[in-house]
This record gives sequence, C-alpha cells and structure tokens, in this order.
Amino acid sequence: MAEPCRRTPPVVSRSVRIGAALLCLAVTVIHVIDQGGFPGSKQPRYVAIGYYLLEAAGIVAAVLLLRSGSQKGWLLAAGVALGPLVGYVLSRGPGMPSYTTDVGHWTHPLSMVSVIVESVLLVLTLWALWSARNRAP
Repeated sequence: MAEPCRRTPPVVSRSVRIGAALLCLAVTVIHVIDQGGFPGSKQPRYVAIGYYLLEAAGIVAAVLLLRSGSQKGWLLAAGVALGPLVGYVLSRGPGMPSYTTDVGHWTHPLSMVSVIVESVLLVLTLWALWSARNRAP
C-alpha cells in the first residue's frame, strides 16, 4: 500500500519568500526601465531577447516563490540574479559581440541599483537552497 503524500512545511518563512519574490520583480522592473520600456529598444537583437527572457523569468520566479517556495522557484530566482550579474561584467568589461556601448560604464546609477538588488537576491537564493539541502533527510 502506498504511503500517503505528506506536505512538508517550507524551508524558509513566507516573509523571506515574499522578499525574494519582490527582488525578482525589482530585477524585472529595472531591466524594463533600462531597455526603455516595453518592448524597448535594446540592440543588438540578442541582447533585447535576453532582456525579455530575464523579465519573464523574474515574473515566473516570483509566482513560484509566492505559491510554494519550491526548489524550482529558488533555482529560477538564482538565475534571475546571476544572469544579469554575468551580463553586467561582460558588457562593461570586454564587451559582447556587436554590443560595446556599455564598456567601461561601471557606475551608471541604474546599473548600480541593479547590481545591489541582484546580489542580495543571489545571496538569499543560495541561503534558501543551502537550507533546503541541509534540511532534507
């Protein structure tokens, strides 16, 4: 006979999940502003598509975190944080193919806000994933 499915309580509190969801949405809003609204005018096209994917991922991650705090939600939130951080370093450092307009612009105010929000989100997601892993039987 199969054992009944038991719900386990979330590893992190609802308030932490709400905070992470708000950070995901903040990343989304920051990137909509940076691209000049929606649909925006980022060029080259692959950068614009990256922005759209990030914005969609931020919304989906926020919903997943609010609904259940599942590992999928936390992993997606980590990607929402890490993806733009990598993009920031690449676009300001060596530049990217056909996209060199941001090279050397490390301290643009919106970029600085973005880096802070993404860094806090990344730390929070890593903590949540670590807590879940250490809690597992």
